[in-house]
Amino acid sequence: MSLKTSDAPVQTADAASRRRVLVPLSGLLLGMFVAMLASTVVSSSLPKIIGDLGGTQAGFTWVVTSTLLATTVSTPIWGKLADLTNRKLLIQLSLLIFIVGSGLAGLAQSTEMLIFFRVLQGLGAGGLTALVQVVMADIIPPRERGRYMGLLGAVMAVATVGGPLLGGVITDSIGWRWNFYIAEPFAIAAIIVLQRTLHIPTHKRKVRIDYLGAALIAAGVSLLLIWVTLAGNDFEWLSATSVLMVVGAVVLLGLAVLTELKVKEPIIPMALFTNRTFWLAVVASISVGVAMFGTSVFLSQYMQLARGKTPTESGIYTIPMIAGVLVSSIIIGQVISRTGRWKRYMVTGSVLLTIGLALMGTIRYDTDFALVFVYMFVMGAGVGMVMQNLVLIVQNAVDPRQIGTASASVAFFRSLGGTIGVSVMGAVLGSRITTLVADGLAKMGVDPSQTGGLSSGAIPDLSTLPEPVRILVESAYGEAVADVFLIAVPLAVISIIAIALLPNRALGTKTSVEQIADQEKAASIMVAVSGAEVAADTEGIPLEDIEAEAGAASVANEEAETADRSR
Repeated sequence: MSLKTSDAPVQTADAASRRRVLVPLSGLLLGMFVAMLASTVVSSSLPKIIGDLGGTQAGFTWVVTSTLLATTVSTPIWGKLADLTNRKLLIQLSLLIFIVGSGLAGLAQSTEMLIFFRVLQGLGAGGLTALVQVVMADIIPPRERGRYMGLLGAVMAVATVGGPLLGGVITDSIGWRWNFYIAEPFAIAAIIVLQRTLHIPTHKRKVRIDYLGAALIAAGVSLLLIWVTLAGNDFEWLSATSVLMVVGAVVLLGLAVLTELKVKEPIIPMALFTNRTFWLAVVASISVGVAMFGTSVFLSQYMQLARGKTPTESGIYTIPMIAGVLVSSIIIGQVISRTGRWKRYMVTGSVLLTIGLALMGTIRYDTDFALVFVYMFVMGAGVGMVMQNLVLIVQNAVDPRQIGTASASVAFFRSLGGTIGVSVMGAVLGSRITTLVADGLAKMGVDPSQTGGLSSGAIPDLSTLPEPVRILVESAYGEAVADVFLIAVPLAVISIIAIALLPNRALGTKTSVEQIADQEKAASIMVAVSGAEVAADTEGIPLEDIEAEAGAASVANEEAETADRSR
């Protein structure tokens, strides 16, 4: 009887503590859903959008690239601001920027207007990408953060893979402009929820914004991404334009590194790269980015051009990928929080990701869908076990005052690596398809014009092709997409190695807010002890007594932390 009585208050306290986390977390998850949805929901509708606005192929490219550039480039800047000022205000500001950008994009009357407003969208999305995980570190200790990171990973997966499906349905039913309006209610709801439920202290530091470093990073990364986006289409990979753009990007980024080494508050502190956990996580995140971004791009092409599915159907057929991410991220997040062990699951996840990519490298235009679904599920399970936990272990390993910068930097390099990887893989895809179709037509003795202009880089309308040519084109796309997934396998192997080499550091039991408070308390004790030593010297108090008191306080603090970890 007494046991039940003593357990009740503990259970009530646990439930109350969980509610204090879940309520503001709902606002954070809404914010991340909004950020990811912005970059994926229009992908299946862009041909219709550009056609209605009277745009060109270049406009098509820039509508995609503008958002990607703004998101990627702004992510580390938002992360740095999070370490210097009010995080709650920053995340609400990023949501507001996103709302304005989305609303204006839906009203755009030309491709140029749409591109400009998509930049605003990207700036807001970059803030959300950086800040959601930082604020989670403020309210959830690393040991408990695994289960909630699993939820975050599930939300990101649903938005990334399900966005094109939702966009196709919206465009077909009520019009493409609603692709931009659909996220508005979620963003507004997130602002309201965060305002009412998120209560975190502000540890303001004197703001010294590294404007030069930010400008150099933005310019260098933008030039690099513009190059990988346009090369192979607007100009050749091996051309004078390519050389100039690559050299320019390298020079700008080199100057950015020199600047970051000298300024007091760098956007991306180079000292982070001396942290073994950080740089290994950055390496591992690159292949995760390729798998995450490439899935929606190349699976969509496979489903539509190798299997003859509609945009909406292709979205439905990617559900196994979503299921893999959902199941693994949620279950493994719970297990990590319960056991405190993370490395074995992340190594397993990286192995599953590699196996999934290799299996996807075997698909063809006539592969049984049951097998394709299994391969997609395996790949998704690997992504779910690794993606968000990379951020978790970095947050657990860095100074709590640098959590914003470190978290945003991992997201930045994941997006950067994924974008470059997908662009290069896309170029390989186009080249491979052209070769396969040309060889096939030569054997059939068919005029290339019957392929819908595929030899000139155009995407054919399969329904207009004669059956033998249609089968050839479907076969070419099936084989070429498979080859693209095989290209990602070496990157996934590197991820396995990087994750295996990560220091197996125990997850902490305190939030970043509590860690910062402990640091400030320790600093004040040191100041007090220093003052007491001066007083002791003046008043004749034995210095040994002062040191004994400080030592006793230190031991008591360590014992309290040990007890906290054991709990």
